Amino acid sequence: MPKIVDHDQRRLELVDATWRTIARLGIESATMREIALEAGFANGALKPYFPTKDDLLTFAFGHVFNRTNERIAEVTAGQSGLAALKSFCVEVLPLDEERINEARIVIPFWQKAINDPNKARIHRESMQQWLAAICQHLAEARQSGAVTTAVADSVLAGQLLNFLLGAQIAAALAPEGQMELGLKGQLEGFLALLES
Repeated sequence: MPKIVDHDQRRLELVDATWRTIARLGIESATMREIALEAGFANGALKPYFPTKDDLLTFAFGHVFNRTNERIAEVTAGQSGLAALKSFCVEVLPLDEERINEARIVIPFWQKAINDPNKARIHRESMQQWLAAICQHLAEARQSGAVTTAVADSVLAGQLLNFLLGAQIAAALAPEGQMELGLKGQLEGFLALLES
């Protein structure tokens, strides 16, 4: 009787193997062969799922983005305003090994997106989704009186998103084992400025 393969599960296993391999070897040395070995598959087993490393990287970016959004939805459920905004940001910030490894997937994707219009579109649409959520939380906070700064919400949202994305780079480039980069304190400082 032929073995039944769960193709969605196999794709996720390959994505997990991809970021472990990238974290260990870097994007250029993370060959399809290395990724297959990390996942425990034969080299040719990747081709039906991801014909190229580029395809795998695009899928991995989408997976990381969706996984982050699932965490955000969990922690912001029942919250609004500044509480929801802070919870949102904490889930995006690379504050633990898992999220630092996610950053190690996102950064090579950005590098490819510079010259790949399809990847650039995927990134742009993802960030528009996050900007909309940030703006919504800011509007709720302003309506409740928690945000009083004269700076427009659209400007604040852009600043906050740039901080979150920059934190990805800082965490990925930090020396091995260093996870405390002061990111939570920087977030708290930014949120405190919203009341001035």
